[in-house]
Amino acid sequence: MAIEPGTKAPDFQLKDQHGRTVSLSDFRGEKNVVVLFFPFAFTGVCTGELCALRDELPTFVNDDVQLLAVSNDSPFALRVFGEREGLEYPLLSDFWPHGEVSRAYGVFDEEKGCAVRGTFIVDKEGLVRWTVVNGLPDARDLDAYVSALRAL
Repeated sequence: MAIEPGTKAPDFQLKDQHGRTVSLSDFRGEKNVVVLFFPFAFTGVCTGELCALRDELPTFVNDDVQLLAVSNDSPFALRVFGEREGLEYPLLSDFWPHGEVSRAYGVFDEEKGCAVRGTFIVDKEGLVRWTVVNGLPDARDLDAYVSALRAL
């Protein structure tokens, strides 16, 4: 079960598509963070969602907000995917230990071996303020993220 709003967001350290370590706590006190879990790079719905975020990037990466997209793919696969799709924001690899961060957020599908479509908006103090979890085939509504961010 996914963590609920009002819960302290589990901190994590993951490698991005360029091999840099990114921690949720890097943004504490400075930015609200959209932590977006997606099943797999190179799949239709995931590509569509991540490219929609790319197309609206100033809304999700600015002085007040940072987008962190997390999958269970390797950093190498995420690098190729990011380059192919022109994704300029951090794509974080929850590859090993496999799904550890996805499990901490309650969005790892043990049967399929990947994260489901979970999104968590974490405020500057590290509290989850908004969340949505969709099944593997169901794309998320970006307008809902924008509304939740405006409410902070």
